[in-house]
Amino acid sequence: MKKILLFIYLITVTLAIQAQEKKTKTPYDEALAKKLGADNYGMKMYVLVILKSGTNTTETKARTDSLFAGHMANMGKMVEMQKLVVAGPMGKNDKNYRGIFILNTKSIEEAKQLLESDPAVKAKLLEPELYNWYGSAALSEYLPFHDKIQKSSF
Repeated sequence: MKKILLFIYLITVTLAIQAQEKKTKTPYDEALAKKLGADNYGMKMYVLVILKSGTNTTETKARTDSLFAGHMANMGKMVEMQKLVVAGPMGKNDKNYRGIFILNTKSIEEAKQLLESDPAVKAKLLEPELYNWYGSAALSEYLPFHDKIQKSSF
């Protein structure tokens, strides 16, 4: 009985391995890889920005609303410049993290320059932490699809 179970197990594993090997790999697109700045692994460096609650807690609601409207407009400009690849708010947490950006920049210094034009960062409502981050060079390719699935905008 043990020999039969072992035999069935080996056949199952062999078939699973063969099924995985039969998957056809998408052909390498050198032009696309070059356009996106991909390395040999299809990856590249970005800057990850974690936005935390800033030190300014004395603004009026009207002023805060205005600064965050400017924050959203600045994000739109960075998207147009093809610098902002991912952005979004974070859920409530005990670290005061408010949101993230993944910026398509060559350096943290370049990312800092982009953030200087953000009114909420300037007013210290948000405080950015910046890190180098290695991810898929194809990350920005999802952006055109977002408009097709977005019913409302902020």
